[in-house]
Amino acid sequence: MPGTTQTPSNSRPISSWKPNPGSPRVLRMQGGVRVRPTSRELPSGAETPLVIVVDDDEAVRLALVELMESVGLDAVSFGSTSELLEADLTDRPGCLVLDVRMPGLSGLDLQTQLSSSGDGKPVVFVSGHGDIPMTVQAMKAGAIDFLTKPVRGQALLDAVKLGIERDIAQRAVARIARLQAGRFGTLTARERQVMEEVARGRLNKQIAFDLGISQITVKVHRANMMRKMQATSVGELVRAWEALPAHLRAGRNADHPI
Repeated sequence: MPGTTQTPSNSRPISSWKPNPGSPRVLRMQGGVRVRPTSRELPSGAETPLVIVVDDDEAVRLALVELMESVGLDAVSFGSTSELLEADLTDRPGCLVLDVRMPGLSGLDLQTQLSSSGDGKPVVFVSGHGDIPMTVQAMKAGAIDFLTKPVRGQALLDAVKLGIERDIAQRAVARIARLQAGRFGTLTARERQVMEEVARGRLNKQIAFDLGISQITVKVHRANMMRKMQATSVGELVRAWEALPAHLRAGRNADHPI
């Protein structure tokens, strides 16, 4: 970068970095927290990854954000978990970088809260207060890694990269599940029964016997079901069935809104 801008070295501990306030990469102040542009200022439909940093130490927050930006990642920082929960962020793939012990809701508490609400955003913990039980708790809850301060930049970047890749994969699976669930919602109750039987590898005559209907009726339901599910082969239908949310495959909440 031109001039005297200082870029964090990936091999140095985060605690030794000193962000240059004059750097165009240093983020502007909003309510005492340095953040990137808000979701309303970002291009619509942006799907570039976003790293979310939560740490009550401002110097650490700035260093972490600069590290992410040094490798071309967008980043936003918050001084507490409550600030994050109150923020209006665009739904983008990414990763959370959390301190463990902070005023109010801790990083571990936030991880639990997000998980229980169905938000599986990957988490990397960075803390100066880690111990073995805490690390075990975080990893069992699905954390990508638990790094102790002062953390080396490359170790953190590797963990964040893994978290982003996991989130992108999770989001792709969720998109397919929503798509297939939407198609599944157009099926009649009988077509759903036929779909499950076909996905289990049952033949038309076996399905007819199980459901107490004729083979011709099975063929009609099967053709309608294949058309609505947009499946051109049994293999595609099996994959569509396996992509459905568990409650639909289990036959519960047949009228569950899609």
